[in-house]
Amino acid sequence: MMETERIVLPPPDPLDLPLRAVELGCTGRWELLNVPGAPESTLPHGLPPCAPDLQQEAEQLFLSSPAWLPLHGVEHSARKWQRKMDPWSLLATLGAPVPSDLQAQRHPTTGQILGYKEVLLENTNLSATTSLSLRRPPGPISQSLWGNPTQYPFWPGGMDEPTIADLSTREEAEEEIDFEKDLLTVPPGFKKGVDFAPEDHPAPAPGLLSLSRLLEPLDLGGGDEDESEAVGQPGGPRRDTVSASPCSAPLARASSLENLVLQEASTAVAPPEPPKPPPQEQWAIPVDVTSPVDDFYRLIPQPAFRWAFEPDVFQKQAILHLERHDSVFVAAHTSAGKTVVAEYAIALAQKHMTRTIYTSPIKALSNQKFRDFRNTFGDVGLLTGDVQLHPEASCLIMTTEILRSMLYSGSDVIRDLEWVIFDEVHYINDAERGVVWEEVLIMLPDHVSIILLSATVPNALEFADWIGRLKRRQIYVISTVARPVPLEHHLFTGNSPKTQGELFLLLDSRGTFHTKGYYAAVEARKERMSKHAQTFGAKQPTHQGGPAQDRGVYLSLLASLRTRAQLPVVVFTFSRGRCDEQASGLTSLDLTTSSEKSEIHLFLQRCLARLRGSDRQLPQVLHMSELLHRGLGVHHSGILPILKEIVEMLFSRGLVKGKPSQLQSQFRLTYTMILNLLRVDALRVEDMMKRSFSEFPSRKDSKAHEQTLAELTKRLGALEEPDVTGQLVDLPEYYSYGEELTETRSLIQRRIIESVNGLKSLSAGRVVIVKNQKHHNALGVILQVSSSSTSRVFTTLVLCDKPMSEDPQERGPASPSVPYPDDLVGFRLFLPEGPCGHTVAKLQPGDVAAITTKVLRLNGEKILEDFSKRQQPKFKKEPPSAATTTAVQELLRLAQAHPAGPPTLDPVNDLQLKDVSVVEAGLRVRKLEELIRGAQCVHSPRFPAQYLKLRERMQIQEEMERLRFLLSDQSLLLLPEYHQRVEVLRTLGYVDEVGTVKLAGRVACAMSSHELLLTELMFDNALSALRPEEIAALLSGLVCQSPGDPSDQLPSTLKQGVERVRAVAKRIGEVQVACGLNQTVEEFVGELNFGLVEVVYEWARGMPFSELAGLSGTPEGLVVRCIQRLAEMCRSLRGAARLVGEPVLGAKMETAATLLRRDIVFAASLYTQ
Repeated sequence: MMETERIVLPPPDPLDLPLRAVELGCTGRWELLNVPGAPESTLPHGLPPCAPDLQQEAEQLFLSSPAWLPLHGVEHSARKWQRKMDPWSLLATLGAPVPSDLQAQRHPTTGQILGYKEVLLENTNLSATTSLSLRRPPGPISQSLWGNPTQYPFWPGGMDEPTIADLSTREEAEEEIDFEKDLLTVPPGFKKGVDFAPEDHPAPAPGLLSLSRLLEPLDLGGGDEDESEAVGQPGGPRRDTVSASPCSAPLARASSLENLVLQEASTAVAPPEPPKPPPQEQWAIPVDVTSPVDDFYRLIPQPAFRWAFEPDVFQKQAILHLERHDSVFVAAHTSAGKTVVAEYAIALAQKHMTRTIYTSPIKALSNQKFRDFRNTFGDVGLLTGDVQLHPEASCLIMTTEILRSMLYSGSDVIRDLEWVIFDEVHYINDAERGVVWEEVLIMLPDHVSIILLSATVPNALEFADWIGRLKRRQIYVISTVARPVPLEHHLFTGNSPKTQGELFLLLDSRGTFHTKGYYAAVEARKERMSKHAQTFGAKQPTHQGGPAQDRGVYLSLLASLRTRAQLPVVVFTFSRGRCDEQASGLTSLDLTTSSEKSEIHLFLQRCLARLRGSDRQLPQVLHMSELLHRGLGVHHSGILPILKEIVEMLFSRGLVKGKPSQLQSQFRLTYTMILNLLRVDALRVEDMMKRSFSEFPSRKDSKAHEQTLAELTKRLGALEEPDVTGQLVDLPEYYSYGEELTETRSLIQRRIIESVNGLKSLSAGRVVIVKNQKHHNALGVILQVSSSSTSRVFTTLVLCDKPMSEDPQERGPASPSVPYPDDLVGFRLFLPEGPCGHTVAKLQPGDVAAITTKVLRLNGEKILEDFSKRQQPKFKKEPPSAATTTAVQELLRLAQAHPAGPPTLDPVNDLQLKDVSVVEAGLRVRKLEELIRGAQCVHSPRFPAQYLKLRERMQIQEEMERLRFLLSDQSLLLLPEYHQRVEVLRTLGYVDEVGTVKLAGRVACAMSSHELLLTELMFDNALSALRPEEIAALLSGLVCQSPGDPSDQLPSTLKQGVERVRAVAKRIGEVQVACGLNQTVEEFVGELNFGLVEVVYEWARGMPFSELAGLSGTPEGLVVRCIQRLAEMCRSLRGAARLVGEPVLGAKMETAATLLRRDIVFAASLYTQ
């Protein structure tokens, strides 16, 4: 008999002990009882129920306690529940949240329900895909950093977020829907619709009246008494029921009809006072940095950060405003200490337990700031296109493009953001990337404060004023021109060891030019040339600046600076090739000691150890190592990134010895911007354009325009209506004909002035008709014409009234004239009422109303000298000269002989202007003259008074229309281009007819560049059939900066792919041209450069970087930059492929990015180690 195995059971659990814990009342006291069946609490209802933890219970029963398991066989221990299939459950979705509720309206006394009113509810199921509010719940943790292209951005600061009251007002302002006409039967985006008309009730035939229209005039509900009285008597005209207007009041008695007309004309012409301009809003506040901040530590007893030095005055001013949570714009010279302001903002955010984003224009600067700030603060992260370090940190350093992507994608990082620091703001002038700064500034939410750091710029106040108006907050401008290191300009003329002391000061630190230094440099130059002539004859030395001469100049200059202990030094050269040549030519120069050579060697070994063996033997690496050992370094875009960082670090250690432009808007429309805003109903592209820096000059007076418009509206309502009945019935047409005639003549005159023959006719002696603010149809003769071709000025002798009194108040106000047909059709020249006077005026081309056929022979210089002389006080009483008197008398004789104006030059026959617009304008002038001559209103005795009333009303209305235009979207400079680009998107299928973003548009939003071309290639399946390395090679044509054509040695697959990419680009370019964009098809296709296709293809296939140099003459640094940008594009395509459900293409793009990311091209930055 087999011995039974003894099973060792585990010790009993404390819960198995026969003890009972009893809670005594509500005091929190417990008592242990060894009584079976004791209650758990002395309270009436016992302890609150709680559910056991299922995971803990399962572990205790089946894992921790094997005694519960059967000894033989466990098949009966497992329980299985068969799932009941319910395919219809897949169609069940949660209902949409109810956005409104019905509230009963009751009688205040009886409580009787009078009706129901729909009330909108706030915060109804907010989400990242439905709301722009910060009160929406955070998204998934995986998307908290970068956001998602499908999410909405947060509401931009400075824009009025619509409230419930606004939405209610907007709904009430919507026009009522006619349920019998113009109803849609096809929903937007659908091809077919549903006809809801009943089959047994056909639509009425045309001409039949519907019942609703027959019942419409009947008052079935019993209206108010006032409404019934306003209907009027049957059969009477509707005009009789209207209350009499002021102009239909009975006429006052007068002795004659002429007196009555004069009385009306005199009472109606009082010119209204112009509205007072509203006070100017000041958003940019300049800060005085000259006054010391003595109470700094009293105002801030416990600063968030302390330095080892005492901050300057401008730094203290900025810190004081940061403590008040103000936005600041700090403009100072390089190395003046702007970073101190950024450091205090970072420390302040850490103190407040918020976050700071530091943006830089270039990736290299981001890496440098990451190292500096991490050494100072510790809790610092870095986000670039290919690096993501410590994204949870309180201070994140990134490029401006990364921040723009986070804003559009609704990243939850924005919630905790307190400061955004924009470094090197003057990069906004960059034509390619300047628009990114403006987009970010516009899209930042209201709770984020802004810190702008820039070099000294002349229009800092203007730029700050734009940001202040944009965000509706004051920006404090702190600008200083002080330099910690004085800037001096010297001229070095030496080129040999004997002349290495020829260093002359030309401009000192105060900006004073030293003529002594300049003449000393000239004398040194002359002395050297004379010695050269004595030695080699009269032949002058060449000054072409070859390599030998450059070598002599640099050797003598560096020797001079080394003697003065002024190393290190930076030498700028305007060519990458010449920079390399000059560094290679200094083979005999050695600027380092043995200890410095050892330090450089160890640093190089440590930095290059991260590279693979073949990459360490690259020619550029070996050459740069040899230069660095001698204290020389080369830094330009063709250098490998890791070598540039080595040069920067060694230079900062001292081991390498070596007029500001205005901020201008580079805002432009991009398809990514348009699609990102179109997908959000609450944001409009027009609002983005309004808030751009380019629209700032025309939009900064919007508040003033709104107030002026309100005042004009009030004035217009108080004006008396002109009488346009009876003989005055055509008065409005007469006024419009006159205005159109004046405008058409001005158009013809502008075309004459712009033509060559027109300018030739405006020579000295030509008689012209002058019309401007000072002169009305006055004859003049040109005395002199300026030689400037851009802005012509005509100095003209013009007839005028001889002033009887010097006091303008004694002359009385000028009464407005009423134009009759003779005044409009002709010119009705000015004739002086008393003695004839004259003046000399400088006329612009627009001041010349007409060019006559008359030419006077005169001496213009004598007339100008005489007039200038008589402007002096002591010669003011002298009579004019004979030349002046003759010219004035001849002009007066012409004016008297031709009251309607002398004959003028015909633009078509005399000046040979055959332009269609000029010919059509001439025909229109003749037609308008006929209509004006046939007007009947001018024969009415009430014409002058009523015309003045009408003109005043029309002028106010025209000014109101002008202001409405300035305030509307139609005045935006980029609005036509916006409509053209939307039409391109609509043609390509990215948006539908009503502007809703479709799937292709959402895919394009995920692209960082070339969004249309990449999306079209994806949807055309042009990439799906290719291998990952082939896809990467083709896409290099979109990011390569070096122009060039693909190699002839390419595989046939790549050649066909290149042609297909160009064909797709050509199709997109043709669509753009058809939609009206200015860019030609050749220019759009020419943006693609396929010069590195073979290089990228071989790199993706695993070729070492050392072997790529033989495939292309492109500098190594540009090749690295191309591959790095290509990897970013592959990641964008990977995300887009997942968005449209293309897992195969997504996997290929992931593989392509992995193949590209290796070795020296993606070596980690030295600043991040």
